[in-house]
Amino acid sequence: MPAQLPHVLGPYEGPSLIGTEQRVNNARVEFWDAGVIVIEPDAPGDKDVVFSCAVHGDETAPIEMLRDMLSDILAGQLTVKQRTLFLIANPAAIVNGTRFVDMNMNRLFSGAHANGNSPEHARAEKLEHYVSQFFKQQQRYHYDLHTAIRDSAHEKFAVYPFTHGAPYKKQQLTFLAECGVDTILLNQAPTTTFSYYSVREHQADAFTVELGKVRPFGQNDMSRFAKADTMFRQLIATDALQLPEFDASRHHIYDVCRTINRTAENFELNFPNDVANFTEFDTGFVLARDGETQYKVEQTGERIIFPNAQVAIGQRALLTVIPLPVEQLELV
Repeated sequence: MPAQLPHVLGPYEGPSLIGTEQRVNNARVEFWDAGVIVIEPDAPGDKDVVFSCAVHGDETAPIEMLRDMLSDILAGQLTVKQRTLFLIANPAAIVNGTRFVDMNMNRLFSGAHANGNSPEHARAEKLEHYVSQFFKQQQRYHYDLHTAIRDSAHEKFAVYPFTHGAPYKKQQLTFLAECGVDTILLNQAPTTTFSYYSVREHQADAFTVELGKVRPFGQNDMSRFAKADTMFRQLIATDALQLPEFDASRHHIYDVCRTINRTAENFELNFPNDVANFTEFDTGFVLARDGETQYKVEQTGERIIFPNAQVAIGQRALLTVIPLPVEQLELV
């Protein structure tokens, strides 16, 4: 991580502030752990906001975005009015310059961390604890920020975790659109991702937000993230966020069609590595081979997302999605 704020990583890099507090602009800044920073305004608003990044340590743009927000807060240039928790999820992977140390952390939440003893298992358990310790108010928000391994036909998109039958929220869709995120992928089943944990355990409005493509530190064009950066800052720095009326035409909605897991050593994807997320293939096209099993496109409009042939056996190697008219959603 660039040296502008090395202390937030605690023992992983630079001097540690773990267990200390600072005061700035009528707020208390608490350093709970490496990469775990809480902003407690003296007179907080009615929202609890969690920003997390670096669940995958090589997804650098969100790390740089939150680093700059923290830098401005600590310098007194950004006054925070809402209780805010910053989580730099996997400091060890950041320092290593890798996606993870031993395990994909975004498969280890909602208790899945109990099934192993890697650094990621231990860290995921701690992150759940910190989120539980932080959330107090009824309006709870969690934006888990990522960048994708490959290009995307929709550069910025968000995964809306399984709501267990609750309606989707116009306000959150509009907020994401204002962030430049006009594409939403609906997850229709429980998962072990960080954002789903906050939805299920804390009834938060939570999303996995993909802001672009993975690039090394210092090589991100931060102007491409300006809308998201502006809205995230406004969310925590204002008493009441002013949003336009919901407009269905602003949104592209996709529903998960199939989850394809790798079950064999000789798993392979049948398309090049540079094929973008949300690419559509003709009906009958062979998407992947998993040992003796072939997975073909089954319906018109089916598209691929998050393809990764190198995942561990038993993990998701590919999702397929289909467009869904906004009018079919139950919205409040």
